[in-house]
Amino acid sequence: MKVLFIGGTGNISTSVSRLCVERGIDLSLLNRGTRKVEIPKAKIIPGDIRQPEKLTSVLEDHQWDAVVDWIAYTEQDIDRDINLFRHQTRQFIFISSASAYQKPLSHPVVTESTPLSNPFWQYSRDKIACEERLNRSYREEGFPITIVRPSLTYDTVIPVAIGGWREYTIVDRMKRGKQVIVHGDGTSLWTIRHAEDFAKGFVGLLGHQQAIGQAFHITSDEILTWNQIYQAVAAAAGCQANVVHIPSDFIARCEPSLAGTLLGDKAVSVVFDNTKIKRFVPDFKATIPFAQGIKRTLAWFDADPARKIVRKETDEMMDRILRSYQQTLGK
Repeated sequence: MKVLFIGGTGNISTSVSRLCVERGIDLSLLNRGTRKVEIPKAKIIPGDIRQPEKLTSVLEDHQWDAVVDWIAYTEQDIDRDINLFRHQTRQFIFISSASAYQKPLSHPVVTESTPLSNPFWQYSRDKIACEERLNRSYREEGFPITIVRPSLTYDTVIPVAIGGWREYTIVDRMKRGKQVIVHGDGTSLWTIRHAEDFAKGFVGLLGHQQAIGQAFHITSDEILTWNQIYQAVAAAAGCQANVVHIPSDFIARCEPSLAGTLLGDKAVSVVFDNTKIKRFVPDFKATIPFAQGIKRTLAWFDADPARKIVRKETDEMMDRILRSYQQTLGK
């Protein structure tokens, strides 16, 4: 099977790329080569998808069984991809987001038929617009789409709501005994999955004829509270978390940049029904519990001190929110 990844060396896609070549897929990666990630046996096509006029001659002689765009975020990105690949692939997979699902939820269990609506987060609304554009192209011209909606997926990022992701600030605060913010009372439910588990489901969709025109989310069946998530991060770092619970809407008022990711995503209890991906990919099963996976992630940070980015701005933002909340409480 001949597959093209646009990107392919990110937090999620690296694990997918490695599993592809492990399973004998003829994989090509179209990217700018800015990440220091090696995928042995993958072919590299240097190029910038944001400059499609320079790619026509590079791609025109290829026919792909599947093309995956890992870095499409807007409807304009999708228009570009349709124009580039409408006659050159048997399947086009768009990486959407589970944050596109209805917020607030009208039903606590999320399936692929849960409505898409997010009034809080522009990122999610952009992903919804991408899906709508792709579905229109599927209906009107038979463009062979498959939509995949990852939820919070980690490998080389720290999956917490504030102070993590590509930076190390949250772990640094934990190790120094500083207060860390957990939104709400910490008891809302969430699901996190390791990128290697995500890859098992995703690779099974490549070239899957019956997946054309379908949408999937690929998550774990492990359900945790946010308290448990922060406790697992602290345990992996060898310390205790000095947690302060602050309502999500208060955090969003203090720091509007967090409104989308909290009110439009992590503040809401979400339980995913994975029946559909298991039906299409029968051998899919998430097997890496978060307490184990986060240790691997922190070991990755430990392996190179340059990865341990502690941002002064994030530290000061958390302190500012904490001060405002304590003042509100009269402390």
